[in-house]
Amino acid sequence: MGFHRRRMHAVHDEMHRHGGFGFPPVPPGPPPFSPGPHGRGRGRGGRGRGRRPNVRGAVLALLTERPMHGYEMIQEIDSRTGGAWRPSPGSIYPTLQLLEDEGVIATAADSEGGRKRFALTEAGQAEAADAAQTPPWAEFAEQTVNSWHDIRDAGGQAMQALRQVMTTGTDDQRARAAQVLDETRRKLYAILAESE
Repeated sequence: MGFHRRRMHAVHDEMHRHGGFGFPPVPPGPPPFSPGPHGRGRGRGGRGRGRRPNVRGAVLALLTERPMHGYEMIQEIDSRTGGAWRPSPGSIYPTLQLLEDEGVIATAADSEGGRKRFALTEAGQAEAADAAQTPPWAEFAEQTVNSWHDIRDAGGQAMQALRQVMTTGTDDQRARAAQVLDETRRKLYAILAESE
């Protein structure tokens, strides 16, 4: 195996160690969410530095619309933020348990099968109505969501091109692709450095 082929294999292995050919689960910059008293989930918007998403507020705002189960809430938040925030089960389910323990929500009468659907209780109506006035996903400006989609789409197209080079390119083409990747990585870090 030549030097360039070994280099491309190393790049390929490194990419798989850091999440494969996909994208980081967070959009660039700090997440545009205000903290809530129990909003400590780590979904796409809640990793690293900056403010964390208000999971409690999101759950309560969703339940003003209809009873839902936890996975349905994750999908709804993901959809309403254009994929920029998808809370993890590890943030949604503990929040649901806490709200149920506080008497703010209860298992819905129409729950069936293995999925437990939740509905607001009388005690939770006021807090939920307040949360629904300014739901956490509304803090995602349309421009932010569109920007995230643009970056994701551009990155996806770049990964497709890289796969083509890796599978059908010559050793020389793979070596040049590795140089482009190195340069791109340096430029991306330089962009982040500008904002600090």
